[in-house]
Amino acid sequence: MEASTGIAQAQLRSVVERIERLEEEKATLAADIKEVYAEAKANGFDTKILRKVVRMRKVDRVEREEEEALIDLYLHALGMAGVVPEAQADSGDG
Repeated sequence: MEASTGIAQAQLRSVVERIERLEEEKATLAADIKEVYAEAKANGFDTKILRKVVRMRKVDRVEREEEEALIDLYLHALGMAGVVPEAQADSGDG
């Protein structure tokens, strides 16, 4: 029983250490991303829109078009048909 407990402890320690290492890497990457956004802002880019563009590029084109169609439908229903939401204004080809 002691041997299996020792193995379980070693496995648990290994898992925890890997998670800790990955959390450190994630924090470093988050800081790097923040720095890139700050650089973009310094160069005159709107970081709010830039974040939306990055998020939109992760979405499949068909899924994005469906979302944009729903947004358009909802805007029409609310009497806001002439308003172009930010997500549609910056959709591009992605």
